[in-house]
Amino acid sequence: MAAVFHQEAGRLVGSLTKSLGNFDLAEECVQDALVSALEHWPRDGLPDNPGAWLMTTARRKGIDRVRREKRYQEKLATLEGAVPPQTPEVPNMEMPDERLELIFTCCHPALAREAQVALTLRSVAGLTTPEIARAFLVPESTIAQRLVRAKRKIVDARIPFRVPEREALADRVEEVLAVLYLMFNEGYLATGGRGAQDRDLAAEAEWLTNLLSGLLPNEAEILGLLALMRFNLARNAARFDDQGRMVLLRDQDRSKWDRRKIWDRRKIDETFQVVGRFLRFGRPGPYQLQALIAGAHASARTWEETRWPEILRSYDALVEFNDSPVVRLNRAIAIWHVAGAEAAYIELFDLAGALDRYHLYHATRAELLRALGRPEDARAADQRALELTENPAERALLTARLA
Repeated sequence: MAAVFHQEAGRLVGSLTKSLGNFDLAEECVQDALVSALEHWPRDGLPDNPGAWLMTTARRKGIDRVRREKRYQEKLATLEGAVPPQTPEVPNMEMPDERLELIFTCCHPALAREAQVALTLRSVAGLTTPEIARAFLVPESTIAQRLVRAKRKIVDARIPFRVPEREALADRVEEVLAVLYLMFNEGYLATGGRGAQDRDLAAEAEWLTNLLSGLLPNEAEILGLLALMRFNLARNAARFDDQGRMVLLRDQDRSKWDRRKIWDRRKIDETFQVVGRFLRFGRPGPYQLQALIAGAHASARTWEETRWPEILRSYDALVEFNDSPVVRLNRAIAIWHVAGAEAAYIELFDLAGALDRYHLYHATRAELLRALGRPEDARAADQRALELTENPAERALLTARLA
């Protein structure tokens, strides 16, 4: 039941929102349909097409709601014309898929970023308000308020429920990918007070990105983000030891990485197929370049086999798309392994102002200072990094390093 609802929630909400023009009413009808399924399926068995059963039931719930409230007469006629006379169990009912329109509506630039994320998780992925609140370590009331404000904004600003026109599509896809990227990082890096191994949000982001790639199969940057996520998720089993302590990339047991074995096809090799797909388009972008960097790490059987010159070239290209201080910081790490610690440390000088409150900047400085034989300066940098992070695993690593 949970798997079916997770798979179908976005399709159901999208279709009903388009018919009713009302997010709240659409969600309530979908929830009512789920309640009906909980009542009927254990007794009658799983329908041949569970999604069609839920869709038909949700539409009929919508008709009942409109009739009871004596409103939306025009919408009522539209709904009645869309529902066939068969019973809900009819498996071949045509199911419209408005999830793409739903995703673009949830990620409209008129909405605040935190509202975009909450609305996407709620409407497209089918997460409950308590689940979203737990993922971001905020009260349920905060998430509920974000959802209410976002839905009201959609109505007040008359945000259209549709895929943008072709000339605006690239910019809007970029906005959607930014939401999914933020969602993934929040789960994968587990910022704030959440446990460092909590990756549920990262898995949801990967699921949504995979969904988006199926709906827009010719968008290379979507494939790039999908590959980036999958390369990182493939290393999950090696990122923490048995005591939950963070293990740095160079120290990870790579036999735990989810790579291809003779008898099984695994994530890393399947992800390289995604890389091949976006490379064939010949339209490079920042997510594709980050995926190439992650892929270079994933393909190295040992730390010593890492192809750092290739990684540095990818960072050089990435700077052309996104010349941000964080990208420059990561590029400096690649320079360290190609040209030495001194060359890398020089790169950090221009980043001091922009990244003074970023803990990974100071942790990187500490690594370079140790490599340059300046242990006391390195200790001070590690102490500063410790002051700036709340992540339990990162704090444990820095504390152990200082000790």
